[in-house]
Amino acid sequence: MSTIIAHNIGNSTTAIHFGFPIELLHKLVPQEKILLITDQHLLDLYQEKINQFPHIIIPTGEENKIQQSINNIVSRLLELNADKDTCIVGLGGGVITDMAGYVASIYKRGVRLILAPTSVLGMVDACLGGKNGINSGDYKNMIGTIYQPEAILYDLRFLKTLPQVEWVSGFAEIIKHACIADRNMLEHLETKTLEDFQQNEDLMEALIRRNVDIKMEIVKRDELEKHDRKLLNFGHTLGHAIERQEKIPHGHAVAIGMLFASFVSNQLQFITSHDLDRVARVIRRYHLPTQYHGQSERIFDAVLQDKKRAGDGIQFVLLESLGHGFTKSISMTAFKDFLKSFHS
Repeated sequence: MSTIIAHNIGNSTTAIHFGFPIELLHKLVPQEKILLITDQHLLDLYQEKINQFPHIIIPTGEENKIQQSINNIVSRLLELNADKDTCIVGLGGGVITDMAGYVASIYKRGVRLILAPTSVLGMVDACLGGKNGINSGDYKNMIGTIYQPEAILYDLRFLKTLPQVEWVSGFAEIIKHACIADRNMLEHLETKTLEDFQQNEDLMEALIRRNVDIKMEIVKRDELEKHDRKLLNFGHTLGHAIERQEKIPHGHAVAIGMLFASFVSNQLQFITSHDLDRVARVIRRYHLPTQYHGQSERIFDAVLQDKKRAGDGIQFVLLESLGHGFTKSISMTAFKDFLKSFHS
């Protein structure tokens, strides 16, 4: 049975629909005003569902999250005579929801937006909070806007065809939320396995709902990332650099970044060695990596391009304790030394 939870963010309201079949999209938006954006992979899997609605198909993959793809989508919107009453629906993982959100925010200076995430990472993180963006060269999300969707639709049937690597990648963001905001959820994850959640839809839905609550409460307090929302970058500073250099899935890179941030937290005597071991164990428990294989110098050079760096320092998210994150400025010299110690 579908349930709806409304979240007020700034001057807008996002309705979260749990248990909402994508086939009923026309109940929310007139059929003639729907324009669904998805990728070729999902079209191959769900052609019957997608063909019910006017749609734009883009190539699958992070490498397509670039300005040229946005230009192509906008050109197609113009060909279809999409107007200000058009509702763009992003159906897919984080790449699709990011691109759909960006297009909706700039086309005719803003049109209606609904997101329908189909991956774990999309459901617990990427579709929430209104941040969207595209990549520039090797650098992630350097171009983008903050634009809240009017609704987010959760149809967990899409997880049945999610590749194993994407299940694993998505759980990195779940572990992130537990580390920075919910010690009880971290303890819950320590008693379960990935397979438990894959085999029990009720268990998985409850976990997704908890993660939605955590992220949306943070976003409601700080939509524009001036203070609390920065905590959601836990693991991402190093993670984005590793993702670019190592060419590994986002969640896998973030997992390494989270362990590094926990290592730094321990080195600065905020968390104990026992707590550091717990973070490492839960990361491994969900089949995520804890080390990278490239050269620290190359990873550090990539970190120098991070949006959060200012001069010789960088705003870095650490753990005050398990379940409580905070931000601290760290000099790039100290960051480099910590990186060498972590990788040795």
